[in-house]
Amino acid sequence: MGGSRLSGRAGREVPPLVAPLSVLGFGAAASLYLLTTDPHQDGQWLPRCPFNWLTGLLCPVCGGTRMVYDLLHGDLVAAFHDNAVLLVLGVPVALAMYGRWLVAAVRGRREPPRIGNRGALVVLAVAVVWMVARNVV
Repeated sequence: MGGSRLSGRAGREVPPLVAPLSVLGFGAAASLYLLTTDPHQDGQWLPRCPFNWLTGLLCPVCGGTRMVYDLLHGDLVAAFHDNAVLLVLGVPVALAMYGRWLVAAVRGRREPPRIGNRGALVVLAVAVVWMVARNVV
């Protein structure tokens, strides 16, 4: 946050650990919901990918919800089939970034996850290649 302080009610500073723990709580709640909601079945209350809805093509993260469902149920092979690149590259990178954010917060520092310009270009390039590959093949 560039040295700025986050303030809560009555001007009290919000501890650095609140943000990463809030993200963890949200992820846990979403995972609990997904444990009982099978995105492989029609009629579930899960939104359809807007890109897929508009174009009929698979975006780079299409299958991500099904992948997480399969991971939560211990089916690594099905998770790989749902979205291989997101599983092999996206999950480890996201966990590493979250881990760095959490460790920094435990140490009292506010260092939100950042990937920088070079990292953003790599993510964009991988996403474009993956989207083209999965829609052509």
